[in-house]
Amino acid sequence: MQKLHLPQDRWRDIIFGSVVVLVIVIDQLTKALIRANLAIGEIWFDAGFLQIINVHNTGAAFGFFKDHSLTFIITAAIGVIVILILAFLLRSRWRFLESMWVRVGMALVMGGIIGNNLIDRIRMGYVTDFIDFKIWPAWNVADASITVGVIIIAYRLIFYPGGAKSEV
Repeated sequence: MQKLHLPQDRWRDIIFGSVVVLVIVIDQLTKALIRANLAIGEIWFDAGFLQIINVHNTGAAFGFFKDHSLTFIITAAIGVIVILILAFLLRSRWRFLESMWVRVGMALVMGGIIGNNLIDRIRMGYVTDFIDFKIWPAWNVADASITVGVIIIAYRLIFYPGGAKSEV
């Protein structure tokens, strides 16, 4: 069997796309599981500091801007377009965009944006949140993905501000 040899940029593109799809699939499956098994407000698991609960969020983070789904859909679409431009058109101009870690971070953010703000809001007009630490508003896999992606990108920009041409 012959090994598949693709240029580094192709592998980065494949990983980028795979991470986006994986985040969307896991996010949508977990939300479907919650919606299918729990009524709104019903708690499935409660460990004191953490609970799994079905929450419908029509607003943004922390419940701000309730019932503005169209605004969130437009903002999300713009965000996806910006990420695609950065990932595929501007990566040769800005060397930090060639870093595998930055590309994974952008893919995590994009997968979360598509899962939360596009798919959920277009289909249902709200986002299903279900992970609740009780000291923070409930969240979901897409929210976690966006947060981790932003942290990865910020870390790379702060601690590795130089080029990443030689990085795999």
